[in-house]
Amino acid sequence: MADEIKDGFEQGAATAQAATDQARASFTDHVIDPARRAGEAMKASGQKLAENGSTIGAKIIDQAETNAQQAFAAMREAAQAKDISDVMRIQGDYLREQGQRSMSQAREIGELIMQFGRDAVTPLRGKS
Repeated sequence: MADEIKDGFEQGAATAQAATDQARASFTDHVIDPARRAGEAMKASGQKLAENGSTIGAKIIDQAETNAQQAFAAMREAAQAKDISDVMRIQGDYLREQGQRSMSQAREIGELIMQFGRDAVTPLRGKS
């Protein structure tokens, strides 16, 4: 009878251990692994955002450099003007071109930001 009780305890312990192992595996599959994947996706998105921030900064500096070059070119041209009507024409041309350039540059930065936003959420969508 003692052997039967001992076997019963061992069998119960084995059953309990199997249930514990199954619960642990289920918890890992349904909670831990998805959380780990989500964390990895967020980390990748954060790294991409940092890279994109650098890209936008460089683009803005390039645009500022272009704008400064165009402004100095217009000033040089105005300095060589023959009369005030030439200066007014040069100034008008510069302002018109700068307005178009500003719109184009704003659109370009906006498109970059939108693309970066799409790229940032793509890892999150793909890993869920």
